Amino acid sequence: MKRAYKYRFYPSPEQADLLNRTFGCVRVVYNRALEARTRAWAVDRRRTTYVQSSAWLTEWKRTDDLAFLNEVSSVPLQQALRHLQAAFAAFWDKRARYPRFKSKRKSRASAEFTRSAFRWRDGRLTLAKMNTPLNIVWSRPLPDGAEPSTVTVARDAAGRWFVSLLVEDPTVQPLPPVSAEVGVDAGITSLLTLSPPMPGVSDEDGKVTNPRYGQADRRKLAKAQRNLARKQKDSNNRAKARLKVARIHARIADRRRDHLHKLTTRLVRETQTVAIEDLSVRNMLRNRRLARVISDAAWSQFRNMLEYKATWYGREVIPIDRWYPSSKTCSGCGQINTTLALNDRVWTCPGCGVEHDRDINAAKNILAAGLAER
Repeated sequence: MKRAYKYRFYPSPEQADLLNRTFGCVRVVYNRALEARTRAWAVDRRRTTYVQSSAWLTEWKRTDDLAFLNEVSSVPLQQALRHLQAAFAAFWDKRARYPRFKSKRKSRASAEFTRSAFRWRDGRLTLAKMNTPLNIVWSRPLPDGAEPSTVTVARDAAGRWFVSLLVEDPTVQPLPPVSAEVGVDAGITSLLTLSPPMPGVSDEDGKVTNPRYGQADRRKLAKAQRNLARKQKDSNNRAKARLKVARIHARIADRRRDHLHKLTTRLVRETQTVAIEDLSVRNMLRNRRLARVISDAAWSQFRNMLEYKATWYGREVIPIDRWYPSSKTCSGCGQINTTLALNDRVWTCPGCGVEHDRDINAAKNILAAGLAER
């Protein structure tokens, strides 16, 4: 199975200059091709393909205005056109919105190199147009004998450089089957509530503490943002202040991602089936009072990690209908409490008289509903 291994690296000034120019050229090619394809449809009602956009790229390189495209490797530029083609395919299949233009300041700065545009020798990576290999920090080893088929280089908003190596990973194999099954209720006070509880993952009640990394650094972030707002536009001091804000955001995101990776890995390794709610997080973020804490919980990121790891290791993730009243339904007798309010954390079933913790009861119902949908 193909798997990407991501590492941090430290480019020399010459390498950084070449990569920054490559990022700019990739953005220019992508935006030009998107504009041309949009115009072709608006004027002639004609769909264009990757082959046609590749021919445009050849013509652009011959013009004086875009002659700088010849200074970087042609492979990342061709890959940008392939990514645009994939974006249009997703739009035509109604899986995504219409492709948008890449912004110099807001879009991710990255470039993709295929096998013909880099040299891999004795664990050292040299990209096209470069004379020296990248100084990569090997934080974890690649699988034995693995050779990258694709290399993606990126620079984040905090100024850090990363390289992602796509390799064939023989270590990704289905795990031995286990009998454990768990229902997962996502929340804010507790990040997750599991039924039944999992030792080492949740407490005795099945609740996983919400670390709230965004809340922990909120005061530091607010101070840095106020400092940024006072700086003059396009000044060097503003660039330094923006970098400080980006580094705080990166710290929050890194800690959150690390926590979710550890949590989802434990769930996938120790359970065979995980039932979760099919939440519409995008719609929930429209609630201005809860948007910040919902974003900090990162429910969508948790589900994405859980699903791809379950695919890797032969586990099953069952999403249940988002409209299923898991919190209002008594897990004992099945009666629905229509009067239950959002702030009622503990309630007593009017039918059987059993007292429920709202989240634990919801997790039990989610597991039962997931197993019933098999």
